Amino acid sequence: MNITLLVYLESDAPEYDKSIDQIASALKQAGHKPSIFGVRGDLNKMIAGLRRRKPDLVFNLLEQFNDQMLGLVEATGVIELLGIPYTGSGPGELYLQEDKSLSKKLLAYEGLKYPDFAVFSRESELETGGNLRMPLFVKPCRMDSSLGIDGAKSLVRNTTELMEQVTRIHKELNDAALCEEFIDGREFYVGVLGNQDPVAFPPIEIDFSGFPSDSPKVLDAKAKFDESTPEFQGSKAVVADIDDQMRARLQQVALTACRVLRVRDYGRVDLRVAETGDIYVIEVNANCYLEQESEFAMSAKAAAVEYPELISRIADNATQRFQNRLPQREQRRSRNRKSKAKASQNV
Repeated sequence: MNITLLVYLESDAPEYDKSIDQIASALKQAGHKPSIFGVRGDLNKMIAGLRRRKPDLVFNLLEQFNDQMLGLVEATGVIELLGIPYTGSGPGELYLQEDKSLSKKLLAYEGLKYPDFAVFSRESELETGGNLRMPLFVKPCRMDSSLGIDGAKSLVRNTTELMEQVTRIHKELNDAALCEEFIDGREFYVGVLGNQDPVAFPPIEIDFSGFPSDSPKVLDAKAKFDESTPEFQGSKAVVADIDDQMRARLQQVALTACRVLRVRDYGRVDLRVAETGDIYVIEVNANCYLEQESEFAMSAKAAAVEYPELISRIADNATQRFQNRLPQREQRRSRNRKSKAKASQNV
């Protein structure tokens, strides 16, 4: 297939994340013809570029659009309207996963546990989802990649600290503030691949053993991206050393969470296990990071799925999903034609 990797550019200079070349190389190894299409914020150029390339599949690697951190939903909707097959979740599904308060309500319907929470919107409306107890963890309601999260400051222990963080998120990120009870326990990531018969990979655990003793065990922006910090140096992802029963429980929760939030093709579920043994869903990440050393790729490798195969299977999942939609479209068109013909006869 001719596959276009659709990527967001931070600036006009074509500088891509290292994962982009890795994904392109993996697709090439599988016999595909990948090309990289970087977009910044010009919707007309994006549409014109996709129409000019006429890809069989768009590998959707957008994280934002037009300097809007929440522009992924809208940009994906454009690809949908163009009728081009693409990897990952659609605009509706992405919205469900981005809005963490809405996600929790859907998870609750299926009986999955999550931290009790409250949402402080910019309009000063308060939405609660349980009886909260300090300490609370405060983060943006819709942002990802740990934006707006500072482990030491985001974990608040009184009302004054809480409102300081709520105000900061409102001002700096123009987002509602999500305040969750802090689950102090082990942290696991479970990768999920597939649609009709999805597979959950072996869990990856975050090893906090080297973390500073005075820092809450949370992977904030510093711990994820700033190599100079003790938080980055003191944490690492490892294949979880757990018994079969716990592994199966984590995988089942991840599969259920992905089904509830309509994750398509691939995704990653972040979980915490409390001292009681209860499993809490912290976040569901559709279109998760696909770098070769990422937790998702690590979990796939633990299941004997090497990186080139992993990327190829994501493309195959998306292609098959769109092929399954074609008969449904033809059925709708046939019904429309019959309806129009019947209406013409009645006239």
